Amino acid sequence: MSVRPRISFARQVLILQVGVVVVVAVLGYGLVAWMLDGRLRDQYGQRALTVARTVAVDPEIADAVAAGDPGHIVQDRAERIRVRTGALFVVVTDSRGIRFSHPNPSRLGEHVSTDPSDALAGREVVRVERGTLGLSARGKVPLYGRNGQILGEVSVGFDARAIDRELGHVLREMSLFVAGAVLLGVAASVAIGRRLKRQTLGLEPYELVELVHEREAVLHGVGEGVVAVDSAGRIAVCNDEASRLLGVTPEPGAPAGDLAAAGTTLRDVLTGEREAANLFVTAGERVLVVNRRAVRRDRRDLGAVITLRDRTDLETLARELDSVSTLFDARRAQRHEYANRLHTLSGLLQLGHSEEAAEYVGTLMDDAARRAPAPDNLPDPLSDPYLRAFLSAKGAVAAEKGVRLDIGAGSYVPGRVADPLDVTTVVGNLVDNAVEAARLGHRRPARVEIELLGDGRDLHVTVTDSGDGLPDGLRDAVFDDGISTRDAASGRSRGLGLGLARRTARARDGDVTFVDAGTAGPGGSGAVAVARIPGVLGAEAMR
Repeated sequence: MSVRPRISFARQVLILQVGVVVVVAVLGYGLVAWMLDGRLRDQYGQRALTVARTVAVDPEIADAVAAGDPGHIVQDRAERIRVRTGALFVVVTDSRGIRFSHPNPSRLGEHVSTDPSDALAGREVVRVERGTLGLSARGKVPLYGRNGQILGEVSVGFDARAIDRELGHVLREMSLFVAGAVLLGVAASVAIGRRLKRQTLGLEPYELVELVHEREAVLHGVGEGVVAVDSAGRIAVCNDEASRLLGVTPEPGAPAGDLAAAGTTLRDVLTGEREAANLFVTAGERVLVVNRRAVRRDRRDLGAVITLRDRTDLETLARELDSVSTLFDARRAQRHEYANRLHTLSGLLQLGHSEEAAEYVGTLMDDAARRAPAPDNLPDPLSDPYLRAFLSAKGAVAAEKGVRLDIGAGSYVPGRVADPLDVTTVVGNLVDNAVEAARLGHRRPARVEIELLGDGRDLHVTVTDSGDGLPDGLRDAVFDDGISTRDAASGRSRGLGLGLARRTARARDGDVTFVDAGTAGPGGSGAVAVARIPGVLGAEAMR
């Protein structure tokens, strides 16, 4: 069991981001201040060096120093230059370092407070040093006489407090920028934290981990196939059962339509072109029950979840049960009819009406000849007992619906049926569809004719009905899941019969088609369906 942290993950991210922003801003501020301080000191030093060079090239100052400056010319000219340039001091010395100028006249004649040896050696120097007037950025240059000899040095300095004042002014302006950057970073961090919370639906990381584990356990533990698609129609989740039922293992992010063949009802459900609530569809040889549910949160479309349930075994059992039920209903109908006829015949004999009884028996025999043939009276070329019993039962059920089922004269199926289940699926669905079409048609008498022909191990079936034909545009559509000839306009019937018949035949490299859609009206004709079912007859059929 996970322990909930004291501080939420979003708040931890916010604190971390704010801390990073503040640290980066402070470090950047300090680095800029350090670099700017060095830059300003260098600039002031170069400025002092430039002023010192200007003083050093003045011939009057050089001549005055060479003469010992009896008229204080050096002091006067140096002070004027100091005032004009804003320097802290302009000091001129002789070769011994004795001052000839200084802002404080009482310091004249004294030795300079800093080392003049570099300048007296002919080198220019830029330094930040502390002298009698305090800390200053100063430049020192040698003072040459007319003969090229070094007469002394010229030292010019600018107050370091001016550097600090300028640096402080720049840093104050930069502080506003840094403060704004920090506020912007904090605001951005808050926005990111809120977005993160929205994206995770307010869940903490440990909760997300638990949800992922639970989802994996549920999705791969349930007996139903589950396919989740996002709002763009891409596959987000496809569990093992869904992969097994669909026969594919898709990659996350692949289009949902790739899970089913083009033009199928299942593909329409997966792509969102059709809603599904307990819709029966086929996927290969499987019969699936499909449901599609849209997923929304806070009025936002998150996609959909499609569930798949395998009903192949149930449909197979249902078809087998339907065959048994058909035979049972036929026998029940015959028993009821025969019981009524026997009661009538018994009553005639008990009353002594023997001639009427004999006439009644003849009538029964004529009626039996007109009705669908019994198994023993089916054409001899249909030698398979299962096929004969199946067609006989279908004929009895058709007769109850007012439809006559005839076996075509050209029928010839030698040998036994090796795969009666596939034969039942194809032939039974075609006959049932034809009987229903004939029953609902306007032509009378309502008839259905089936012709069966064995070719080696292949079975060819032709079914013709007296109905009003297929509606316009449904010649191929009737084989789609959910489309039924009983209610083609609405498609409300499950409509799996013809689709199952075609898929069963195609699974054996055969096919089921309508070669004639039929036409309505007195002079019209019903639909003609043909089927080829390879490999369903026994080996003896090839002899």
